[in-house]
Amino acid sequence: MRRSDREITNLNSIEKFISDQQIMRIGFYDDGEIYIVPVNYGYEFEGGRFTFYFHGAKAGRKYELAAKKPKVGFEIDGEYSLLPSEKACGYSACFQSVIGSGELSLVTDDEEKIKGLNCLMRQVTDKDGFEYPRQSLDSVAVFRLDTDKLSCKGKF
Repeated sequence: MRRSDREITNLNSIEKFISDQQIMRIGFYDDGEIYIVPVNYGYEFEGGRFTFYFHGAKAGRKYELAAKKPKVGFEIDGEYSLLPSEKACGYSACFQSVIGSGELSLVTDDEEKIKGLNCLMRQVTDKDGFEYPRQSLDSVAVFRLDTDKLSCKGKF
């Protein structure tokens, strides 16, 4: 990270930020093109590593790329506020972001699908323990992102 004075290394602080946000962007490299898609997410934090879950259709570009178990990049940002100035070049902003990479895969095991969907629902509703009808489990794709690199930056 170029601006080490803005780096956040405390994993509890990073987890708190991730728990407060709703959208992450996944970046794929697809046959010479970059494909970025925003998704709602849920996560687990165990052993100092983050695993993210999100869901989608069992068709389309995201699904086809995930089936290849690609290396992807991801980004989460929030807590943005503008710092005004009298001069254009004096403006700045406060924000926080997490950027990383990892391997994306499709979840096929029903038990892990339920776990992933519950992580997602907990993130967006603050509730847990949902039940999922068989038809819903069969029709939804659940994606798992195992992180291998992650950095956090903030300016306050």
